[in-house]
Amino acid sequence: MRITADTSVCVSAGMCALTAPGVFDHGDDDGLVAVLLPDPPEEQREAAAEAVRLCPSGALDIRPRFR
Repeated sequence: MRITADTSVCVSAGMCALTAPGVFDHGDDDGLVAVLLPDPPEEQREAAAEAVRLCPSGALDIRPRFR
């Protein structure tokens, strides 16, 4: 899995950081999403995928990681 964030459309709703706090955070200066773990470990993937689905602005994207 590979998670990316488009900060130009982030509205700082915080759903990502609330849903998957080990994967997402918000910047202290601007409040925009920060992806802490672009390729989260297996135990955090379900929460990360849910956070992507819940993002109200569509700023987050998740794709399979090809090896």
